Amino acid sequence: MKKTLVIGASESPARYSYKAITQLTQHGHEVVAIGLIPGNVAGVDYSNVKAPFEDIDTVTLYISPPIQEQYYDYILGLKPKRVIFNPGTENESFERLLKHNDIRVDEACTLVMLATGQY
Repeated sequence: MKKTLVIGASESPARYSYKAITQLTQHGHEVVAIGLIPGNVAGVDYSNVKAPFEDIDTVTLYISPPIQEQYYDYILGLKPKRVIFNPGTENESFERLLKHNDIRVDEACTLVMLATGQY
């Protein structure tokens, strides 16, 4: 299973980050998360602190490109194997930076990937 960091977590069931955390946990993946305000989704407690998580396989983004800028160094420092840019989060400059650091980039939907067995 792939330890996944969800950035942009929300307790609102209408948000895709909420759905992603729920689906990731239901598929057996270990999930950690960061949100604008602290909360809990599907038993995953999260805060707004950039914690030094270890062994992150995948970072899945639910934040806009302007907000992503404050996470560049943080995500690079985690050394994930891949970063998923969900619809609306695509960011060419960050994607180039990740690829330059040998981090795989997927412009995809985490929910679709899970539903189709591509995660």
